[in-house]
Amino acid sequence: MSSTMATGEQSTVSGGALSEDEVFEVLSNRRRRYVVHALKRAQEPIELSDLSKRVTAWEVDIDPGEVRYEDRRNVYSTLQRTHLPKMEEKNLVRVDEEENVVRPTPKLEDLDIYVEVLQSQEIPWSLYYVGLAGVTTALLLAVAAGTPGLGALSPIDVGAFTVTAFGMSSLVQYVVGQRTRLGTSERPPELEQV
Repeated sequence: MSSTMATGEQSTVSGGALSEDEVFEVLSNRRRRYVVHALKRAQEPIELSDLSKRVTAWEVDIDPGEVRYEDRRNVYSTLQRTHLPKMEEKNLVRVDEEENVVRPTPKLEDLDIYVEVLQSQEIPWSLYYVGLAGVTTALLLAVAAGTPGLGALSPIDVGAFTVTAFGMSSLVQYVVGQRTRLGTSERPPELEQV
């Protein structure tokens, strides 16, 4: 899994910026990624019991209405004792113990996180673009050398093909990237792509 922040290397909200290492530390745990996703989707603070129910549902791939108390007890406990305190320490959430609710902070709301989840037969976008650059370079060299079958093409034609190929690829990557941001879909991105 690779994660990047859309706003640059560091968040720029008040209360101190998170370093890239801190962001990766928070996101290194699936439960914390699920918490970030749930809080980014919520329009209001989430009760800890509801948050643990959502996280449990995503972990076992069932509808939240089907989650039983026994199923979420461990999730509730680890969120309360481990994950939420770590996120609160980084000023990403506020836990109101009296009301038993979790609130996202502006720092969490301003953090745009893209999660690229690769299945076994997929290639990362960076490798795709290297391959596309190689193909367009080889095509340009073949046209310049007068390779039979490509003689009808001019360098301008290859340039137009290159711009079109990279432009369309960038558009597809943008659309896919919007769907792989934490908090934009019903389920976390890593579950949507499975």
